Order: sequence, then C-alpha cells, then structure tokens
Amino acid sequence: MPKITYIAHSGDRKTVDAQIGDSVMLSAIKNSVSGIDADCGGACACATCHVYVDAAWVDRLPPMLELEKGMLDFAPEVRPNSRLSCRIEVSRELDGLVVEIPSTQR
Repeated sequence: MPKITYIAHSGDRKTVDAQIGDSVMLSAIKNSVSGIDADCGGACACATCHVYVDAAWVDRLPPMLELEKGMLDFAPEVRPNSRLSCRIEVSRELDGLVVEIPSTQR
C-alpha cells in the first residue's frame, strides 16, 4: 500500500497506509487525520480538505481541473501548491506523498 504523510500545522506528522483508488482525503478520514474535515464528503463542494502538497510532489500530480480551482477560491491561505485532497487519487506512483494541513484546519 502507498504511504502518505500528513503534516499538521503544529509539525506533528502522521504516516498512513492508503488504499489505491481512494482519495488522499478519504485516506485521512479512514485514519483519523485531524484537520481534514471533508464536510461535503469528497464532492469538491467545500474546500475543507485543503492541503499543501510538498514541493517534491507537485509536478507528479495530475493537473487541477476547473472545479477544484473554483473551490480553492473559497479556501483561506491558498498557495501555489494548494490542492483539495478529495481530488487526489491514491496510486502506486504516489507512494511517499507528503501533504501539509493549513493552520485554518485544525
């Protein structure tokens, strides 16, 4: 199983085994990662699964679609490496992915 590391704003790290085909958001929910609220359940309608993708991984992700770009307009503290974790599908190629949870999501 691919491993994903979630970094809380406090610096605490949690590495989880993620199931291929799940989203990074769903992997966080299944593993009780704090700060990934996913109020809309992964429908790309709330931006409460906002994460910052580690620079080493940004170019390895599929391009962002317009729906995701539009939802990020509602997220605070957006950065160039911001993504919605509900839109990132776990694959073998993402083994080792590192994402940081914004300070506004605790």
